[in-house]
Amino acid sequence: MKMTDKQMKRMAVAILNGLKNQKVIEFKEKEETVLERATAIIRADYEREAQLDREVNAMMDQLERQNTGETFQRFKMFPMLKKRLAKEKKIIL
Repeated sequence: MKMTDKQMKRMAVAILNGLKNQKVIEFKEKEETVLERATAIIRADYEREAQLDREVNAMMDQLERQNTGETFQRFKMFPMLKKRLAKEKKIIL
């Protein structure tokens, strides 16, 4: 799933406002600083998943080259490989 920086910032604002309204968190730093850090964390997590997608696609390309002539169903293999690699790399999807 692709997200813009604006969408990531909006997500961070929603999360922080929800936690603040429920009185779960109290800011020791300026809210803008916390918001920037939360946005950076979300951006890093999405980049990590994008890297995982690239790895899965590379693996599938390799499998497809090895198994020429057979029907290779990428749409079925992609979720299975992604789930397995995510588990190995401890990435929460």
